[in-house]
Amino acid sequence: MSGVFSLARLWALLAKEFIQMRRDRITFGMMLGVPLIQLLLFGYAINADPRQLPAALVVTSQDHYTRAVISALEATGYYRFDHVAQSGTQAESLIASGKVAFVVTIPSDLARRVDRGERPRILIEADASDPSASSGAISALGTVINQALLREQGTARLAEEERDSRLDVVVHRRYNPEGISQYNIVPGLLGVILQMTMVMMTSIALTREIERGTMENLLAMPASPFEIMLGKVLPGLAVGAVQTVVVLAAARLLFHIPFAGDPLTLVAAILVFVLGLVLLGYLISTFARTQMQALQLTFFFFLPSIMLSGFMFPFRGMPDWAQWIGEFFPLTHFLRVVRAVMLKGAGFTDIALEASILALFVLAYGALALMRFRSTLD
Repeated sequence: MSGVFSLARLWALLAKEFIQMRRDRITFGMMLGVPLIQLLLFGYAINADPRQLPAALVVTSQDHYTRAVISALEATGYYRFDHVAQSGTQAESLIASGKVAFVVTIPSDLARRVDRGERPRILIEADASDPSASSGAISALGTVINQALLREQGTARLAEEERDSRLDVVVHRRYNPEGISQYNIVPGLLGVILQMTMVMMTSIALTREIERGTMENLLAMPASPFEIMLGKVLPGLAVGAVQTVVVLAAARLLFHIPFAGDPLTLVAAILVFVLGLVLLGYLISTFARTQMQALQLTFFFFLPSIMLSGFMFPFRGMPDWAQWIGEFFPLTHFLRVVRAVMLKGAGFTDIALEASILALFVLAYGALALMRFRSTLD
């Protein structure tokens, strides 16, 4: 072998590498897909200051002061009154279920007390389980409402007088009164950690058999595809149980996260979520031929999931199309469940819809994995 540098040999090596890169469709897709996804998500979908937040209105009067207050809140761009509650109980159900982010209660004697020069109170209850989602809307409340009343009264006041509030705005931050960000992040980390480890571990399990050449021995066993899948999936459930105990213990002991709900309800939801994740990892392994490809596909799923689920950024702050995509990730629904149970004390009936969607993911991933196993493995 000649030790002299040869441009022809270098060109041949480069040509070989590019040919291999072109044939590896998964790697080639990652090279183009990951930058494109990051650009679209950060450029269009991510918004740290959510607007048009759903709100419920509890009001028994339709006087001009009440209409002025409602119009002023809507004009800020933060509030979207798409629910009218007939009672405090109905309003409580709306905010506990997560259908609304705010409940605005206006007293029936607002007009009479304002005309008398008294200081009536307006109660605004905010879902503060995600402090970043409600902080912007809360900060503008007092000034906006009082200015609306002054304009409605049509009185010309001096600047010193305008600084005196004509109305007390009482803000009740529900579920997280102190606005501690760990109360929102740490429960969500349970879902993120489980997703990252469960999907990655299970996706590598089958591709490892293929790379080591032991897949033929596995297929030669008198076992059905369903039994093989269970053999790969059940160890993942055990690992997920250990991780769940560790994360929940750390959340309670280190971060003092409140646990207001039923532990059995949370355990059941975690079991369904973990089962869906290991089945997803098994499904990914039927597409990958190497462990590197399995890792790439796992990362390709993990990146948009963590950004569009509501973990890193407020879910309601994203545009409608991004929220629609986020609904197709199991993490989105699990975050709603774990935060509702731990912070809001939700019961099984409150999370039944999200739990049902998680169960649908389990059925879909399991069915697709069995179909792919039969069609791709000899």
